Amino acid sequence: MSNNDIKAIVLAAGKGVRMESDLPKVFHEILGRPMLAYVLDTLMDLEIDDIYVVVGHKKELIIEYFEGWPLQFVSQDQQIGTAHAVMQAKAALAGFSGTVLVLNGDMPLISKKTIFKMLQLHAKNSASATVLTAKLNEPGSFGRIIREANGEVIKIVEAKDASPEELKVNEVNTGTYCFDAESLVSALEDVKAENVQKEYYLTDTIEILKEKEEKVFAYCTDNPIEAMGVNTKDELGKIESLLSA
Repeated sequence: MSNNDIKAIVLAAGKGVRMESDLPKVFHEILGRPMLAYVLDTLMDLEIDDIYVVVGHKKELIIEYFEGWPLQFVSQDQQIGTAHAVMQAKAALAGFSGTVLVLNGDMPLISKKTIFKMLQLHAKNSASATVLTAKLNEPGSFGRIIREANGEVIKIVEAKDASPEELKVNEVNTGTYCFDAESLVSALEDVKAENVQKEYYLTDTIEILKEKEEKVFAYCTDNPIEAMGVNTKDELGKIESLLSA
């Protein structure tokens, strides 16, 4: 699989209400750089040329900061879910039959090695989708990964919807995925906003693909710290400590 066969979509549209600031969440700085820059650096280290950044809240700040970077920006004017965010890049996927990598702009610790290994597993299995997962001692509110005996993913179940048995599972969804482009576009068209938040969730594409009897796998990182996202200033401080160590 050459890197010409990969397009990356980075989700960076959110405000991040719990950050207690009006800045876009991914624009908060870690060691003097926006956290989004760390994710983009990793993609460029992988020599992925087609990188689409989905921006929304105060998007002009992000677009101006990254002027001159080899990026393409797509606007999500209403922040109504991760699947809706990916759909904003749909025009870029027209006629593309390679792999689409979807990442969150608020996961600055994700490594080149982990993404590469996930892409390798995805290609080896000729999967429609591959989810990056992590095993946590305290999985808390993360969505749980329910697998079949052969390692294929059955579903991702949100913690609030999980049975007591499913809550015992400590392998969780990090929100990072590889998709076969055509399978992704097809599944996105079937995502419905039938939830309390009335949002379109990317996790729903996994169940849609399974219903179509397509193959879904998961790559579990051996370094769960990489799955740390930033939702609060406290979490921002923890990641800053890790990066400055």
